[in-house]
Amino acid sequence: MSHLSLTTWSLHRELGPLRWTYWDDIEKTQKTRIEQQPENTTLLGLPSILEKQGFKSLEVCHFHFQNTENEYLVELRNAFEKSGITFHCLLLDYGDISSPDDERRKSDIKYIKKWIDIAEKVGAKSIRVIAGEANPSDTAAFERSIESFQQLLDYAEPKGVRVVTENFKSLTSTKENCEKLISSFDKKLGLTVDFGNFEQGVKFDSIEALVPLAESIHAKANYDINGLIDKGEFETSLQIVANSDYDGPITLVYDGPGNLWDGINKVREVAVIYCE
Repeated sequence: MSHLSLTTWSLHRELGPLRWTYWDDIEKTQKTRIEQQPENTTLLGLPSILEKQGFKSLEVCHFHFQNTENEYLVELRNAFEKSGITFHCLLLDYGDISSPDDERRKSDIKYIKKWIDIAEKVGAKSIRVIAGEANPSDTAAFERSIESFQQLLDYAEPKGVRVVTENFKSLTSTKENCEKLISSFDKKLGLTVDFGNFEQGVKFDSIEALVPLAESIHAKANYDINGLIDKGEFETSLQIVANSDYDGPITLVYDGPGNLWDGINKVREVAVIYCE
């Protein structure tokens, strides 16, 4: 049976500064841009809060890590273990492993490996890696992505960290590319399916095609300017998942206006009947 999960993106205005990673094309290295946000909830305290609310797992965006020093990572791992909440996936929100720039691509692979090490230290089951920012019809970029993923899979496997990707960014914006990418590794590469990342005309068909390959569902609803959920559209997506044999996390995603906890609860009210 599916279970309730949350992504820290749903609390991106609550968990303190966002530490965005970007590529500096002049200095040819990764840099960090800090976006100030209030810290009304700490990442270390979040697992305990979610346990009390009946969640079973959490997916954490890399830019929500306060730091990556060993002491902090041990604290975070302990917070998950004490609460009983599963650290399902570390969502790495940076990297273009399909880039034609050899220096950038190799540097990004090295950077991603550092986050695989972090995933191992904090006890994350998996790490989400973006397949690439190239056009989905760019076959050379797709091959570069495959080659890069192979390096990452070889690095992560002995550490007990599963590498997954997502229908996120341009290269995997089509169900065909997602299917082709996963089949290239005989399912050794995992997949997260996000309701909100497909165009409306192909959305439901794409979800239906990819749910059998999914290890996580990012349950993102559509909202109006007041945060009112398009309940019918959201329920259709959830029902597709319910009709399959999927038994992983239903990870709630709210990024609309207003109070984020209120928004999460609105999404939860609809999604909870599709979970155990």
